[in-house]
Amino acid sequence: MIFIAEIGLNHNGKFPACQEMIRQAKLSGADIAKFQLGWKSKPNEINFMNLERIKTLKKWADDYEIELMFSIFNYESLELVKELNLKKFKIASRTLIDNFSLVEDIVNLNKKTFISLGMWDKNFLPIKNKDNIDYLWCKSEYPTEKNHLKNFPKNFNDSKLEGYSDHCIGVDMVLLAISRGAKVIEKHFTMDKTSTVIRDHVLSATPEEFKDMVNIGRSINEKINFGI
Repeated sequence: MIFIAEIGLNHNGKFPACQEMIRQAKLSGADIAKFQLGWKSKPNEINFMNLERIKTLKKWADDYEIELMFSIFNYESLELVKELNLKKFKIASRTLIDNFSLVEDIVNLNKKTFISLGMWDKNFLPIKNKDNIDYLWCKSEYPTEKNHLKNFPKNFNDSKLEGYSDHCIGVDMVLLAISRGAKVIEKHFTMDKTSTVIRDHVLSATPEEFKDMVNIGRSINEKINFGI
């Protein structure tokens, strides 16, 4: 299984805080610490990232032995991140709708690419015949409520989905997804759920919650693989 700690903008614009968040993501059992590149990222905005900063994020991730990944929102960000030679990319639901040519160009780099389907309303997958894509079921509602989950997969394998990107409060939907075959989990990660700087904090998992989610999730997956 792969667990992605979506730090995103939960650093609240305080770049030095990213180091501790990466460290806590590792301690919480995450395989990947993920940030967003090209979203609210101008010099005067909350998520300003330049080459120096993303290289620093890579160094911190290497120091704590956790993989670094970015959601890529524009071509400028793609050019920046190419310098790091990362193993994986993430495509957000919004990018799939707003900039499909960027999505195609990222996929054609032939690196593992996770694509969230939160805004995709077609009954077919966006890009076929590419074995480097893992599609993630998602709802682009913040937070996602029960009435948004009517089409939640009964079986991820039958749906040709590898995993689930979660925007619900709590971790129960993540565990349900794992029980139904999800092999990739993305969950927002925060040090303070009470923060109101951005909307993501309330639907994020704290380090303690994320660690419990990972431990229980891996145990469920292990039992499924055993044939239980």
